Formats: sequence, C-alpha cells, structure tokens
Amino acid sequence: VKLWKPFFVGKAAFIAHELERDAEVTRFRLENKGERPPHTGDTLVDEQGNDVGVVTSCSIDSEGYMLGQAYLKDRVNKVGTKIGVRSARAKADAPPTPAVVLSRFPSKKK
Repeated sequence: VKLWKPFFVGKAAFIAHELERDAEVTRFRLENKGERPPHTGDTLVDEQGNDVGVVTSCSIDSEGYMLGQAYLKDRVNKVGTKIGVRSARAKADAPPTPAVVLSRFPSKKK
C-alpha cells in the first residue's frame, strides 16, 4: 500500500487498522534439524511460556531446517528473539520446540 498517494478507497480505514495492529507476519526457523514440522494453528510462545503468535505455514529449507511464517506479536518480533512452538498435537506437558525469529524477508544469496 502506498500511503504517499493522495487518495485511494479505504485509505483512512487502512491507516486506522495499522495504528491498532499489534502483530504481523514474521519468519521463524526451528533451531534443530529433524524436528517435527509445525502445523498451521500451532501456538508460538515466548521464553516465559506466554502465547505470542500462531503458525501460518511451514516448510523445510535448503539447509534441512524447518522454516515457517507466523502471525507474531510486535513485542517479540525482533530478529534473533528466542521463541518456542507448542504443537496442538503434542502432550500437554511437552516442552515447546525451540525456534528463533528471522528477518521478514530473506537476504539474497551471493
């Protein structure tokens, strides 16, 4: 969206929504290879165990790590932040799978 444009339908509503938004889509990667892939709807937690997001998609990258996208709260949406993935399919007392927040867009490979 180009907010510098003088007018477009829905501009005011878009700006109002952005001012209230407290989360955005972010990339994350599981810290260990060979982990079970997170599924859509799995919960993301911070280091204290508080819910901070939800997985939207996940796939394996070229290095063998699970790489995903999630809707993540802004307060933990910093590159390098440690998070955990709590699977809806895992036992209730199972620890979250360790993960780390990545930059929104991958850097170009040389």
